[in-house]
Order: sequence, then C-alpha cells, then structure tokens
Amino acid sequence: MGVLSRLFGSGKNVRNAPPKQEVIIHFYYGSLNFQHVYALEDLLRIAISEAGAGEYDGREMAEDGSDGYLYLYGPDAELLYRAISPVLTASSFMHGATVTLQFGPPKRKTPRRVITLP
Repeated sequence: MGVLSRLFGSGKNVRNAPPKQEVIIHFYYGSLNFQHVYALEDLLRIAISEAGAGEYDGREMAEDGSDGYLYLYGPDAELLYRAISPVLTASSFMHGATVTLQFGPPKRKTPRRVITLP
C-alpha cells in the first residue's frame, strides 16, 4: 500500500451514492415584502420532508423583488417535483414559474426537463 493510499484510502471502499439531482424554480414576484416567499419555503420543506424526497437548499431574490429562484436537491428530481407540485400550484405567485428538473450533476450535457406552471 502506497503512502497516498494509506493517507486517503484506496478508493475501493467508496460507497456509490446516488447522483444528486436538482430542481430549480424561477418565479416572478414583484414585491419587497417576502413574507409569502418565506411561507412557501416552509411549506416546501414540509412537503419534501414528508415525502423523503430530498432537501430544500435556499433561494435567491432580486434586490428589487422582481423575481427569484428556489433550489432543491435529492436523489430523484421527478420524485422531488411530485412532492412539491401541489404546494407550487396552490401559490398565486408561482403561476407562470419555470421549474427545471436536472437529472445529474450540473454539466452542459446533463439531461433536463423544463416545466412551466399554469
């Protein structure tokens, strides 16, 4: 066994974790009062937790409140979307939002599916 193998391990016992998939939601908001976004985040966390579908990672909002992004991760983007879909469709400011399901690591050729909410 070489020095590097002793320090860092041989790599043979590395557990194959499922690839992390991502759901990104881009929405239009139009206000600096973020209380509705905060409430939606709470509902998303609950839905994701109850489904055991992954995790809510956070948001980015424009300084003027015009639009924002929500980031969610899990082993199955489709399962994650199914868990949060009822919450999104019940939220008035999510109408017209774009939901991108990314089926693997963020690379240029990673398969994606884009859904526009009614």
